Amino acid sequence: MLASSAPPSLLFLPLLLLLPPPSLPADVVTSDPSVRWVEIEGAPLAHLLLDWDSGVLYVGGVDHLYQLTSDLEVVSHVRTGPHLDSPDCLPPIVAQDCPSATQTHNHNKLLLLEAGQGAESGSLIICGSLYQGICDKRSLSNISQLIYQTSNPVDTQYVAANDPRVSTVAVVITTENKQEGGGAGGILRLMLVGRGYTSKGPGDIPPITTRRLYPVVPPRRAFSQEEELGKLVVGSYSEYNNHFVKAITHDKHAYFLFSRRDMWHKKEYRTYASRLCVSDRSFYSYVEVPLLCRGGYNLAQGAWLGNHSGEPALFVVMAAGQASTPVATSRSALCVYKMADLDAMLRRAQEVCYTEGGRGSSGQEEAYIEYAVSSKCLKLPKVSLTDYPCGGEHTPNPIASAVPLPATPTYTSDTQLTAVTTATEAGHTIAFLGDRTGKLHKVLVRSDSSGDRYGSVSVDATAISADLLLDQEQEHVYVLTSSRLSKVPVSSCERQTDCQSCLTIRDPYCGWCVLEGRCSRKHECQRHTEPNHWLWSFEPTNQCVTVQSLQPANQSRDEPTQVTLSVVQLPTLTEAEPLSCVFDRLPPQPAIITGSSITCQSPQPELLPPMPAGSGELFKQIYMCVCVCFACVMSDFIGLYSCLSPPVQLYDCSAGQSDCSQCRAVPEEYGCVWCPGSPAPSCVYNQSCSSAPADTCPPPQITQVLPVSGPLEGGVLVTITGSNLGMRYQDVVGGVTVAGVQCEPQPEGYQISTRVVCELQPSGKQRKGPVLVSVGNSLPGRSTQDFTYQDPQLLDLVPDKGPVSGGTRLTIRGRQLLTGQTTDLRAFLGRQPCYIVEEVNDTQLVCQTGSSNHTGDVMIRVFFGKAERIVPDVAFRYLDDPVITDATPSEIKYPGTVQVPETVVPVGCITSVTVSCGVPQGQDLTRAMTRQEVRARLGDQECEVKTLDNTHLYCEPPETQPMSEDDGNELPVFLRVLMGNLEVDLGLVQYDSDSLLSPVPLAAQIGLGAGAAVIILSVLVIILMYRRKSKQALRDYKKVLLQLETLEINVGDQCRKEFTDLMTEMMDLSSDVGGPGLPLLDYRTYAERVFFPGQQVAPLSRQLDLPDSRRQTVEQGLQQLNNLLNNRLFLTRFIHTLEAQQGFSQRDRGYVASLLTMALHDKLEYFTEVMKTLLQDLVQQYVAKNPKLMLRRTETVVEKMLTNWMSICLYSFLKDVAGEPLYMLYRAIKYQVDKGPVDVVTGKAKRTLNDSHLLREDIDYSSMTLTVLVKNGVEVQPCPVKVLDTDTITQVKDKILDQVYRGAPFSQRPSADSLDLEWRSGQAGHLTLSDDDVTAVVQGRWKRLNTLQHYKVPDGATVALIPLIDGNVVAIETPMLEGEEEEGLRLWHLVKSSEDPEIPKHRKSSMRERERAKAIPEIYLTRLLSMKGTLQKFVDDVFVAILSTKRPPPIAVRFFFDFLDDMAEKHGIDDPETVHIWKTNSLPLRFWVNILKNPQFVLDVQVTDSIDAVLSVIAQTFIDSCTTSEHKVGRDSPVNKLLYAREIPRYKQLVERYYSDIHSAASGCYQEMNSTLTELSGMNSLVALHELYKYINKYYDQIIMSLEEDSSGQKMQLAYRLQQVAALVENKVTDL
Repeated sequence: MLASSAPPSLLFLPLLLLLPPPSLPADVVTSDPSVRWVEIEGAPLAHLLLDWDSGVLYVGGVDHLYQLTSDLEVVSHVRTGPHLDSPDCLPPIVAQDCPSATQTHNHNKLLLLEAGQGAESGSLIICGSLYQGICDKRSLSNISQLIYQTSNPVDTQYVAANDPRVSTVAVVITTENKQEGGGAGGILRLMLVGRGYTSKGPGDIPPITTRRLYPVVPPRRAFSQEEELGKLVVGSYSEYNNHFVKAITHDKHAYFLFSRRDMWHKKEYRTYASRLCVSDRSFYSYVEVPLLCRGGYNLAQGAWLGNHSGEPALFVVMAAGQASTPVATSRSALCVYKMADLDAMLRRAQEVCYTEGGRGSSGQEEAYIEYAVSSKCLKLPKVSLTDYPCGGEHTPNPIASAVPLPATPTYTSDTQLTAVTTATEAGHTIAFLGDRTGKLHKVLVRSDSSGDRYGSVSVDATAISADLLLDQEQEHVYVLTSSRLSKVPVSSCERQTDCQSCLTIRDPYCGWCVLEGRCSRKHECQRHTEPNHWLWSFEPTNQCVTVQSLQPANQSRDEPTQVTLSVVQLPTLTEAEPLSCVFDRLPPQPAIITGSSITCQSPQPELLPPMPAGSGELFKQIYMCVCVCFACVMSDFIGLYSCLSPPVQLYDCSAGQSDCSQCRAVPEEYGCVWCPGSPAPSCVYNQSCSSAPADTCPPPQITQVLPVSGPLEGGVLVTITGSNLGMRYQDVVGGVTVAGVQCEPQPEGYQISTRVVCELQPSGKQRKGPVLVSVGNSLPGRSTQDFTYQDPQLLDLVPDKGPVSGGTRLTIRGRQLLTGQTTDLRAFLGRQPCYIVEEVNDTQLVCQTGSSNHTGDVMIRVFFGKAERIVPDVAFRYLDDPVITDATPSEIKYPGTVQVPETVVPVGCITSVTVSCGVPQGQDLTRAMTRQEVRARLGDQECEVKTLDNTHLYCEPPETQPMSEDDGNELPVFLRVLMGNLEVDLGLVQYDSDSLLSPVPLAAQIGLGAGAAVIILSVLVIILMYRRKSKQALRDYKKVLLQLETLEINVGDQCRKEFTDLMTEMMDLSSDVGGPGLPLLDYRTYAERVFFPGQQVAPLSRQLDLPDSRRQTVEQGLQQLNNLLNNRLFLTRFIHTLEAQQGFSQRDRGYVASLLTMALHDKLEYFTEVMKTLLQDLVQQYVAKNPKLMLRRTETVVEKMLTNWMSICLYSFLKDVAGEPLYMLYRAIKYQVDKGPVDVVTGKAKRTLNDSHLLREDIDYSSMTLTVLVKNGVEVQPCPVKVLDTDTITQVKDKILDQVYRGAPFSQRPSADSLDLEWRSGQAGHLTLSDDDVTAVVQGRWKRLNTLQHYKVPDGATVALIPLIDGNVVAIETPMLEGEEEEGLRLWHLVKSSEDPEIPKHRKSSMRERERAKAIPEIYLTRLLSMKGTLQKFVDDVFVAILSTKRPPPIAVRFFFDFLDDMAEKHGIDDPETVHIWKTNSLPLRFWVNILKNPQFVLDVQVTDSIDAVLSVIAQTFIDSCTTSEHKVGRDSPVNKLLYAREIPRYKQLVERYYSDIHSAASGCYQEMNSTLTELSGMNSLVALHELYKYINKYYDQIIMSLEEDSSGQKMQLAYRLQQVAALVENKVTDL
């Protein structure tokens, strides 16, 4: 039934209804069923080409080329690879001449159409990555037919990049053949090619070149790069590594779009558009301008030359670069540049560079010469650009604009956009954008260049290629993805069947053609030029022809009237196109049009259909239509035919109003009344009631109350049903009582006249009575049921404990538990619900416990609505899940019982006449469960549980072998135990038969008996011997007890002392370690120390020592040598030749590698590629032997190159990340070592990690503080310095310098040797202290160094450092070699290095005294633990900084680890341990261990022997952490390994996670790595080249011979070029 607020039954009058269209959500992506696609080979597919004349499609991919029809049917298919090739070799490829050649995939780099000339047919140009990027020509009608192909290409025919990752673009141009004349009317067809830089193969191919296509007259060759055809000359190919995106022609110009690093200004990556005249053969007209897409979008991904607002425009999709790298992020945008604006900017740059010296009127630089060539902007006459629009020999070039062409993004996306194409529809520009997730986005580009995305289609799951093309009819978009070519319709207008759906899609292609009644494109609608005939779906104000208002809105079906409709967007009609009204299926009636209003006459009552009997509805739906009729024929209805809104409503009062209250609830405007006439009262229209309508209604009647009981506290809902229960909710407010207590009605539960829902209120006591409902002044209605207030009680529960996993079934007993409805009943254990699982009765309920996250007691609460009850004095205890600790016995005989544990234990079967399985023991098995609650299953049968105690569960298995639950097999079966929610498989149980066992032979029985007799006799003999020895053992035992007592006293004293020291140190260290600044070495010094360790003057610091007369010639020769080193073939042959010479030592290998690193430091990208090539050769060698030994040592040039490369690439990581924790570790070690005595002669220290450097003797010393007078300008300030009284004078001076120059670089502070220490007392007391003077103590042949103790310097004494005045002072800074003599005397400090303590003979008899005279040295090993504990945090910090992947690891590490993974995969090495060893040998052991042992390579600090000893232990721990072997320690293990025995497994996990995270992360990006190397480049040295030449001179003949033997070397004339170098550097006579 309908409530009073519902409208009466509607007679709808429909007419072209359209509500304002909702906009499509921005993230809606549809999958268009009309998309056609074909799957083809060659992933990833690279290029798509459409022949506009024939409609044929061409697709180029990896090793495959396809020709397809416009309907995506494959016509022809050609395989283009793989073939034997190597980017290091020049074609043709001969295996024996090119050892690096392998079967290589051919990636399609160019796919172009060359139009025919005259009778000549056109051709398809295909260029691949094989054979240095040569090109073919194929037939357009059948690609399997070759038109041109060369088998022996020359170096001028290398067109495309030979690297799949390096881009290549091209465009075909036609110009006049002025120079050559003749031939096809003087036509010259050329191909302009833009390609990125490749480090392999010929390195001298410019970024943009011109290639000949037609005519080709011998000796000229197709695709050749000829001198007269022009090229973009650059000074450095690697620096100007342009990433080309698009090449186009427009208005007699060719344009290239590319991105690269801005080498002139901020070194950031930018996108550029360059232009040159099609007729310009010399590239005089070359000019480029940066394109700025606001918002940080700097890397072009795709482009299209289209139209915007009727003008040519360049549409470019840009991505934001990752930091200062060419790596594109997902953030991208579409920017639009008008070609007129671009040309104006390019002309402006030309003009400024031609006539104004590159500077504008404000003096700011606006243009400059790019590509590092010897040209500059000039000040030519102002008409130069007009006279020479395409430049000339006298004009500067190539020109670059310093001012970018800006654009505001038309559309932005968080997914990387990869492709763009555009179309024009009805004057609107529409852009189709592809992204890397395979979605095609449709964007309307408005005249102000703003954009509105109106739809997206999911085409594929892989990135969309930049080649996005529209078909000839502009009705479909061809979309190329990794392995699929799809044909996507530009719109789906025809699929929208009504006006609303047509306008809702908001597609600029679509609109509603009103009179034709269909969704169509504008030009398809015949009367689209007339107002309101074609409604554009993208116009937000457009809506379908809509009824705005309707009068009257309500009308009784018994009274005909005129209906007037006000219509919006009524299309203009002619007089020959009248309107008619149609109600339901009645005959049409003429309609009268007045402006935008339509008037119709409603039908006569007798024509209306009757109301359905018994439907209970007040209103009847009758449809009204307004039609446009031609020739006034009913059947000629045109599209104006659909439902109206709002409708005319015709209603019937008697429908569904069954009682007085419902009738009177109908709104007054409908005129419905309750008529008490005969034969029965009913609801009728007011004019149809023959008697006076009733003013009031009868009293309420109650038919049912639910529930009939509730708690004393109330809080439950009571539902009362009946009739005449009020006309609205307010009628019953305050009028409901339950058992004499008010019950508050709830508005959400009220239904007119038939239902009241009220909330029970507290009663205070138990009571019983009826439910009463009063409405107004009428008598109250009374229920026949009584309602009872009850007080439910909880008495107890069983069981009272269970496991934290839950699943325990609790039975809660009580009284009056059936209070309220069962839906009001809830149980809780603490805060966790206990789920009621059985039907509740009045005395008990059963619930199942949920899981808990902790053990302990919780209260049991039961809620009856809002009333809460608890079980008094009883709590439920959550216990730990049972844990099994042991299994016993191992077998049992049948019949018997099986002991079952509560855990998973694999059990093996035993062959005997038993049913056997492992029998684990456990603990606390009964704390959470009773025997009755535990079930055990053996296969598909029960194992009957007999006993459950705290540690065992016993069950009796079936007599016969059960079947397996899974597959029905007999043997063996699983034993499974279920305890609540815990289900545990314990293992297999097997039944065996006695018949399977053979009896024991008689001979075996006799043998067993004899053996037993021998054993008994042996035991008797042993017992007798034991009794004899036991008395002696007792005496020895008492002696050992005495020894242990003495040892225990000594160890206890020592450990207590060491522990006290440790705690003191830990508190002091946190405040004292640290300091101002990080003394990091500059890069040049760092490189010197790493490249050339141990050398006093490294080549980096030297100058080229040459006479002035020879300097220029030698430098010219060295520059040519540098050019030779940039030839990969020369460099690799040079290195291999050197390594083949017997006299080329390991030291020479490291030295040459470092010299090469210096010489090639400005070309690190090339250096990296050479290093990878050499490493590939090294891998090949070790794979044949033992791959795990590779990179273990530095025995080859490439291994030292790798060390240097890692050092270069990780310098910034050291500076930014690892340097600080390394310095803190150094400071902590120095602080700790200096706090204890350090023997200056032996280098041993009390505080160390190295047991061989541990000062084991118990030295008496005390800490003291000296007041040092420090001169600060003219003032002298006191500075407290902590020292030891056992310190030598030199040690004291060092500690003073450490404090005074704390945090300053070590190289910037004075040496202790240059200063004297002066002790000052009073005003005149000055005493100069030294390590050795006349006061030194001499005992026999031993002289002791002087200490503060020797001079009796008191604590708090005042001292000062003054310039050295005594040249004879002996200063002992570093440990002296044992046996070193001075005037026949041996120096000692704290201990005599080779002396054993003499023990008096009369004391040797007392073992106790002797032990106290010299403590057991091992006791002092606790000092190592003390030191280790103090330094642990700092060691952890260093290891974590090195091995953490929370921040992105260095790019170089990711890049090199990916290389090692590739090498392992290439050589079929699937042993993860081998790859782990390679990574360890290349990074941790090659670089980090070196840095850990030698922090002075990175930091400006002094590393003493005692500090070095500690660092060696830490470095060894790092080495142990990186190994794959299991770390086992025992009694015989070195002390160093024992120290870190607990930490090494944790460090191993850190290393493994570091390797794993790098492996699972995205591969190191090739471009990102190259960008990083470019930033690091910049350390060229003529000295390094000169040093390298010394090795060339030494092995000159062997190197020349090696170069001449190589066929590729012969082609490149490498030997000849080296001879030229020799002639210049040392006037060597050659065969020149």
